[in-house]
Amino acid sequence: MITVKDIQKDPKISSLINAANKMLEAVGYTEHGPRHVGFVSATAEQILRQLGFPERECELAAIAGWVHDVGNAVNRVNHGLTGGTLLFPLLLEAGLELSEVTTIVGAVGNHEEQNGKVVSAVSAALVIADKSDAHRTRVRRTPYNPDDIHDRVNYAISANAVEVDAQQRTIRFSIEMDDTSSVMDFMAIYLTRMQMCEEAAHFLGCRFELVVNGVHINRQGAPR
Repeated sequence: MITVKDIQKDPKISSLINAANKMLEAVGYTEHGPRHVGFVSATAEQILRQLGFPERECELAAIAGWVHDVGNAVNRVNHGLTGGTLLFPLLLEAGLELSEVTTIVGAVGNHEEQNGKVVSAVSAALVIADKSDAHRTRVRRTPYNPDDIHDRVNYAISANAVEVDAQQRTIRFSIEMDDTSSVMDFMAIYLTRMQMCEEAAHFLGCRFELVVNGVHINRQGAPR
């Protein structure tokens, strides 16, 4: 069966990832290249693995994480929808089963908070993994631009972690940030993303916890 390592070696998909990253650099966005998609791939896989999902579903989450941003090679707007469309023939060509391809493109097509909905376990894991990659290593400019809220927030974050407690059914996203930015700035960008993470955690039968500098930002009851 096709694995994420196979997909990482696919020259067409690699070209799309690199093109997407260059396009976003040109319009001033944070890093969206191999570092970002590698983080998302590994994190999505581990979320499902730690919750006890089948091995193949974990592998599909890893693949979805690796390919989720290719639509940015066309345009940032609706890049999830574009990415799913681009990926459908490429993933079939790479050798995945049709049912696996539809799971992946469904997750990719729904990972944007503006127009997406959580539609599967792979989709849920992708959402949480993607939205939790906030860190100073994503800032391209040296020195960073303090007038750019995305640069300012990401540069302030020195550590992040996604922790899964299968027994307590919690998924915790925690960050450490310094005073070059603020929680207010973070939430200005991330409020709808964190709300989508709550939705994704609920889909997986878990609570989602956001913790900034040791302080719980959201308070949730039992998963719905």
